Amino acid sequence: MRIAAVDDDPAQLDLIQAVVRAMGHDAHLFPDAGSLMRAVQRETFDLFIIDWELPDIPGPAIIRSLRERATAPTPILMMTNRSDERDIVEGLASGADDYMVKSSRVGEMRARLMALLRRGGHMRATPEVQWGRYRFQLEQRTVWVDGVEVDTLKAKEFDIALLMFRNLGRLLSRAHLIESVWGPGADVSSRSLDVYISHVRSQLGLRAEGGFRLVSVYNHGYRLEDLGQVTQPHAAA
Repeated sequence: MRIAAVDDDPAQLDLIQAVVRAMGHDAHLFPDAGSLMRAVQRETFDLFIIDWELPDIPGPAIIRSLRERATAPTPILMMTNRSDERDIVEGLASGADDYMVKSSRVGEMRARLMALLRRGGHMRATPEVQWGRYRFQLEQRTVWVDGVEVDTLKAKEFDIALLMFRNLGRLLSRAHLIESVWGPGADVSSRSLDVYISHVRSQLGLRAEGGFRLVSVYNHGYRLEDLGQVTQPHAAA
């Protein structure tokens, strides 16, 4: 998962990075609100960690801005030195999913991040999950459409398909897709990703007539749309 953190304290960013990496996720660190918001214009993230007191924009204002521009809810943890009840209420009212007073309690930070990722649908333990016609067997890494196995999907194509369904309706940047499927720093071009996406779209029939449409968003990335707007993921029977 890609976790973005904004804080003007380098030591706090170092701590966040250490915890996030130990959890097996990738940390994207920002020293001020401006740099985070510029990144959000071209990138997508799975979770945000927001400080309150920043040199340019206060944390609650950042959270409201993120909520206004988001097409799908992304978990947000406000992490600050402020511990007054009024501040906690304001932070949560601005749109934060959780509020944590800064400390060196690494275990607490890890637990809160795991809970938010579960809430955001990014950590599932079920062996199978299904969206409408599409059933994913996670251990066997296979996809079934209308009860028929699609045996032509390659490993990375399976990963892309699962990632898109788990982020149904959400716009994912090319960098997000490459990083999530191939890993941080992978030498994969946008053109190569486009070819993989084309194969996934073709082999799974992700076009309008099938109820789900995998679309390209110019100069940004891809989004999987549920044209029925009624499908919810659930564990396959």
